[in-house]
Amino acid sequence: MSPEGKARPGARRHWLDYLAAFGVVLASTGVAELLYRLLHTDRLSTVFLAGVLITAVTFGSGPAYFAALLAFGIYNFYLVEPRFTLSTFSAEDVLLLTMFLAVAMLTGRLAGRVRDQAATAQARARTAGTLFEASRVFSGLNEEERIRTELLNHVSLAAGGPAVLWRDGEIRATAEDAALPAELLDALAAASPSGSAAGWQVRSLLREQPDLGRIAWRESGVGARIPEEDRLIDVLVDVGAAAIIRARLGAAEAEVRAYSETERLRNALLSSISHDLRTPLASILASASSLQEFGDRFDPAVREDLLATIQEEAERLNQFVANLLHMTRLEGRALGVTASRTNLREVAERVAMRMRRRAGRRKLVLHPECDGLEAYADPILLEQALGNLVENAIRFSPDGSTILLSTAQAGDEVILEVSDEGPGVPDQDLCRIFEKFYRSPASAANLQGTGLGLSIVKGLMESMGGGVTARRRADEGGLTVSLSLPAGSEA
Repeated sequence: MSPEGKARPGARRHWLDYLAAFGVVLASTGVAELLYRLLHTDRLSTVFLAGVLITAVTFGSGPAYFAALLAFGIYNFYLVEPRFTLSTFSAEDVLLLTMFLAVAMLTGRLAGRVRDQAATAQARARTAGTLFEASRVFSGLNEEERIRTELLNHVSLAAGGPAVLWRDGEIRATAEDAALPAELLDALAAASPSGSAAGWQVRSLLREQPDLGRIAWRESGVGARIPEEDRLIDVLVDVGAAAIIRARLGAAEAEVRAYSETERLRNALLSSISHDLRTPLASILASASSLQEFGDRFDPAVREDLLATIQEEAERLNQFVANLLHMTRLEGRALGVTASRTNLREVAERVAMRMRRRAGRRKLVLHPECDGLEAYADPILLEQALGNLVENAIRFSPDGSTILLSTAQAGDEVILEVSDEGPGVPDQDLCRIFEKFYRSPASAANLQGTGLGLSIVKGLMESMGGGVTARRRADEGGLTVSLSLPAGSEA
């Protein structure tokens, strides 16, 4: 800001303070005249002393000195006998007036210093409060654009005037101002760390990182400013720049964390996919090659068994590929859902029929109450989710055990449950079994699969507006997993 623009309003207020001091002395003169007429005494120096004290406390030391000299002259000229003359002085009058002037000037100086110190303390308190509030606001923000907006507003408030933020040619101002001086625009685009142009102060947000941008502000020029207030804006800019750097570091850290998680997911898939693909492929190749070379020598029952093996393992391979595809679409939020009224009994029967051979000596039982209930769901995705649950139950259930599929109505929802008689899951692990790649200690001995089945079930159910929960069976041990969906018809 130019010195001329800053001094002119301050000088105007300075002369107004002296004019107010003159008015206080005139008021003291009026009071002294009234007392002179009522009491018939000219020993009224304390009246003028009170006026000087009021001037000092209200307007500062400079106007107090002026008031003391003016009060000395008026008292001598207007009240000291002979009145209206400065020519006659007695020794007592000289001593009284000299002491009055000394006491008045000393009182004015002390009172003015107290007032100036109080104003300085208040300004410092405002500065500290502004910095505290700005630091609190910046610490609660993680988005760079919001930090820049708050920085611009705080600088404008601290300067008492407009502020402009510049970055890569983009200008953001506290108020719409289409007439920004060309000199200011050139200064904002310059490479110098700080400077002034057209009454504006300009500086870089951070000298070491020019890409953060530059900021300019124009002070109001009303009232005197202490050094702390002049440094306030620089500190605000430094705090805002630090917040912007922190936001950038946070964004970079989140990006690195996401990349690391993606790499971990990719490595886990690659490490497990070989086994899950090799097992069904090996069975398919062995059965197909046996049929090709020795098919005419096998009994019809053997050929039928080999064909069933090829079909079962192909379906298993297809389900595994479908799981990978669903997981990819879930991660990318690109899973298409076509919901309609779906009969739960039909879905359960299709899954049970597909899993009969894989179940081996385990029994898949449909509860008789499965009839009649409908859910509002995507039948293909629901069958995929239920198939994952049944396959998980088969994997962890002993031979000869029973896997029960049942349904129930619960208000506006229908529940489809799969209960097994396996080792179950500890209570502390129930909330984690739907996480990707998580295996409970009870399943540590069985390392087949990628550990994605239940997490895919959760994603599929949530995409259809439903949910999935798990609990331990209290009667015979094992695990019960419940799928909940909006009801598709009245109970």
